[in-house]
Amino acid sequence: MPITPPPFPRIAVYSGTFDPFTRGHDDVVRRAAGLFDQLVIAVAVAHHKKTLFSLDERVEQVRAATENIAGVTVLSFDGLIMDFCAAQSACAVVRGIRNLTDFDYEAQMAAMNRKLRPQVETVFLLPDAPLQCISSTLVREISKLGGDVGQMVSPAVAGALEAAHRPRLQA
Repeated sequence: MPITPPPFPRIAVYSGTFDPFTRGHDDVVRRAAGLFDQLVIAVAVAHHKKTLFSLDERVEQVRAATENIAGVTVLSFDGLIMDFCAAQSACAVVRGIRNLTDFDYEAQMAAMNRKLRPQVETVFLLPDAPLQCISSTLVREISKLGGDVGQMVSPAVAGALEAAHRPRLQA
């Protein structure tokens, strides 16, 4: 018997600070976009972190990187991700995991999110193996020290990183 699709769109949310948006993030977005009818990328305000790029810059970087992926929307958000999921009518939250350290943290978050909103599932996706070593933190550090991050981020993000670190490199 064939499986009948639900009468409503399956919407997922992929959240993060994306400071900056890496090729690993892009890979997770592409995989998630293939699994859901709509994917909302939620760029976090990030009160708990000092970001290199402003919220508006991060939103624009993610939009530019994902503009050709069907069914993807980019929005900023502040507050609990489960409240954002409710506002978007999302049935799932997508999390990218690179290693066991990520998994331990994300499993705890998934359990807490389930307590807050049990109807929203957490879906873990692994980026392609060559991308699993990439983290925004390492990309920022390599760029800050004048290293080439061209294989880790889009050309637009690489340019933004170079511009952000130019005064420091010239000093």
